[in-house]
Amino acid sequence: MSKDKSLAAVALITSLFFIWGFALNLNPILIPHLKKACQLTDFQSSLIDSASYIAYFLLPIPAAQFMKKYGYKGGIILGLLLFSVGAMLFYPAAAVRNYAFFLGALFVVFSGMAFLETAANPLITLIGDPKGSAIRINLAQSFNGFAAVSATTFGGMFILSGKTLSAAEEKAMSPEQLNQYLNHEASAVQIPFVVISIAVFLVAIMVWRTTFPKIKEESTVDQAEEGRPLGVRILELTKDKHLMSGVLAEFFYVGAQACVSSFFIRFSERVAGFAEKPASYNLSIAFGMFMAGRFLGTLLMKFFNPVKLLVTYAIINIILIGAAVTLKGPTAVYTLMGVWFFMSIMFPTIFSLSIRDLGSKTKLGSSLVIMGIVGGAVLPPIMGRISDASNIQLSYLVPGVCFIGILWFALKNLKVKKVEMVAGH
Repeated sequence: MSKDKSLAAVALITSLFFIWGFALNLNPILIPHLKKACQLTDFQSSLIDSASYIAYFLLPIPAAQFMKKYGYKGGIILGLLLFSVGAMLFYPAAAVRNYAFFLGALFVVFSGMAFLETAANPLITLIGDPKGSAIRINLAQSFNGFAAVSATTFGGMFILSGKTLSAAEEKAMSPEQLNQYLNHEASAVQIPFVVISIAVFLVAIMVWRTTFPKIKEESTVDQAEEGRPLGVRILELTKDKHLMSGVLAEFFYVGAQACVSSFFIRFSERVAGFAEKPASYNLSIAFGMFMAGRFLGTLLMKFFNPVKLLVTYAIINIILIGAAVTLKGPTAVYTLMGVWFFMSIMFPTIFSLSIRDLGSKTKLGSSLVIMGIVGGAVLPPIMGRISDASNIQLSYLVPGVCFIGILWFALKNLKVKKVEMVAGH
């Protein structure tokens, strides 16, 4: 294969990191927007995260089985088509203003993302010169971070109207006026998601027309291990206390990240009186801090023990969450924004620590750690329940407890001197 064709394949795979990062980070925009348009409680609006992350939890294994038969390219094309169809479903969902329809569309979108992420993470390391694999995956991950900033900026500009009715204003409206307002709010997602659907479909066509280099994937599983039933191998791994503590820590991390992000706009409105558009721009800045933290964290790990950095970052985030829960006004919001910077290194560091010394069981152990992503489906609804029962500020104790769990895991690993880092989520 020519060098130009190989570069084209790498560029397309790298674009996938941007695509799923963009979709995932639209959730903090969709949660307050659909809460308003569909007249939801905080608990009900949190099910947006549940519909998204449960797809991530359920689909990776079927995706891997699909790609065993049809290859990475087939998995990527199917993932992009699912994504495109799910995004297009937002149009009829908004037309009927049906929340269950929206959740179904999101599940289809994130089912596609599960295929994309299952394919792209290993493929970006396997395609091209093996010596450049680490550079390629870190470059691709930087596009994931850029997507987070782009998504919140895009959502703030084209989805959020900036108009939220107070209870008194809503009560003063006639049923016809209120229905017209809600329909107008719901329709705001139609054009943006049609544009996203078409863009993703065009990428699918480009992938279909691109010739991928032949992949020689080296198995990390010896033949004796491969021949044993999958269920037995998984059961044995669940008895590994170190690995399972890592799965729990990743559950806490992804749950904390989803909680902190998804309710940020609501927090900003309630605690500091920010309108939703300025709040969304602050969220974009926070994601920029996350991306900067990733780059700086990678640099710091060359000079400091990654486990000690994880301990330090976890303690700082516990303090920041405590401050955000107790302070008032804009100071509480700006304090909460700092949490993103110190979340930056957590996913890859926890992941790397969790799969240490697994040998031939590393690949299966990695899959179990990735399943900890279900924390993003479980913990936001708990936060939503607390918010409905008390207030949005108190509900931020949920990610605070998560960071305590991460600190516990980090302290258990303090004796580890060297960590082979992997790319982060």
